[in-house]
Amino acid sequence: MRIGFFIWEYPPRIVGGLGTYAENITQAMVKLGHDVSVFTMNDGTLKTRETLKGIDVNRPMLVDGAGILPLCMTEDLRRWGTGIKFFNDVLISNILSATKFVNQLIKHERYKFDLICAHDWLSAMAGIMAKRETHLPFVFHFHSTEWGRALGGGSDTVIHIEKTAADAADRIITVSYPMQEDLVRHGIAADKITVCWNGIRTDRYDPTKVADEDIIRLKSRYGISPDERMILFVGRLTAVKGVVNLVKAMPTVISKHPEVKLVILGVGELERTISDLITVLNLKDNVKTRFEFVSEEERIVHYGACDIFVAPSVYEPFGIVALEGMAMGKPLVVGAKGTSGFRDSVIPSGPDQTGIHVDGNDSADIAWGIKSLLEDTEEARKMGERARKLAEKYFTWDKIAAYTLGIYEDVIKGVKDKP
Repeated sequence: MRIGFFIWEYPPRIVGGLGTYAENITQAMVKLGHDVSVFTMNDGTLKTRETLKGIDVNRPMLVDGAGILPLCMTEDLRRWGTGIKFFNDVLISNILSATKFVNQLIKHERYKFDLICAHDWLSAMAGIMAKRETHLPFVFHFHSTEWGRALGGGSDTVIHIEKTAADAADRIITVSYPMQEDLVRHGIAADKITVCWNGIRTDRYDPTKVADEDIIRLKSRYGISPDERMILFVGRLTAVKGVVNLVKAMPTVISKHPEVKLVILGVGELERTISDLITVLNLKDNVKTRFEFVSEEERIVHYGACDIFVAPSVYEPFGIVALEGMAMGKPLVVGAKGTSGFRDSVIPSGPDQTGIHVDGNDSADIAWGIKSLLEDTEEARKMGERARKLAEKYFTWDKIAAYTLGIYEDVIKGVKDKP
C-alpha cells in the first residue's frame, strides 16, 4: 500500500507519545514493504521535504494568521487567548498539508495512494479535506479525546473537529478497549471502531543492555544510595497524569519505607505545584524532580535503575510509558479507574500478574499499591519478569504495524466493494 499519513508531531520534533507512535509505526510499515508519506508540523527550522529511514516526510512551512483568525472564529476559540497562535499553526498546517497531498503528490507527481490516515484532532482537518478531494479510503485514529484530556470539559471546536472526522472516516482505530467504550458513550458509531494497541521496541527497551555503572551513576545524581529503593514516574506533568496525587501519597509510603526515593521525570504546567507540594509536605529528601524532556537513551537508564514504575493517571487512552516499564522488566502501579488503557496492558491479579491497579484520584490508594510491591520484593521481581514477556508477546511494533495494516487493507476492500 501507499499511505498518506497525517500527524501533528514527527521526528525530530517529538513532544509526547504521539510522536513516539508515529516514528515507530511508520518505520515498521516501511519494513513490511509499504510506502508512507508523512505530513506533519514545521516549526520553521526543518526541511519542507526529506526522506527519513525510507519515509517521505513533508513539512509545509507555516504563516502566521493569528491576527486574522479573530475576524472569523467562534466565541469558543476567542477564549483560547494567547493559545490562538497554537490553533493557527494547527489550522494552517492542516490546510497546507492537504493542499500539498492533493495538488503536488497526487496531481503533479502522480503518486497513487491507497489510503489516508489522520491522527487525533491535530491532523483531522487535513484528513477530512484530503478525503473529500480524493475520495480515498480514510481511517481516523483516536489516540485521545478532547473531553478526556480536559477531564469532562474542553473546547467545543476541538470536539466538533473530532466528531466530524469520525463521521467522515470509513473506519476509526482507537488504542484500547476502554477508549472504544468511551467513544461509543459519546456518540461515535460503534460499528466503525476497531481497537489496535500501541507498541514498544523491546530490542531497545531491554534491561540486559543497561550497564550497572550507568545505574549507579544515575542513582548518585539523585542522591540515592545502593541500598535505597527507587520509584519512577515518567510523563507530562499535567492533571490527567495523577502526579500531584502521587506526591501526596509519598508521606504514607515513607512512613513505613523511609528508604524509598521517588524520581519525577517530565515537564508540564504543574512543575511549580509539584515543587511547592514537596516543600509543604517536607519531602525534599525522598522526592527528586527533574523537569526536563530527556533523551530516550537516558530515559531507558531511569527505567533500568528503578524498582517500581508508577503511572497513576486519571485519564490514559493507552499509556506507552507502561509498555516502556514492562519491557524493562519492572512491576507497575497504574491508574485504572475511568478511561484507562492501562487496563489492557497491565494484569492486576492471578498467575500472570504484572502490576497493581489503583485509583489515580485517590492518594491513599496509590500509596497502598506502592507499599504492596515494596513489601513483597520477590513477587514484585516476578511481576517484572512477566511484564517483559508480555511486552515481547503482544506489543512489539512489528506486530502492531502488521495488525494496523490488516485493518487498512480491510477498509480498502470494503470501500471498493461498496456499490
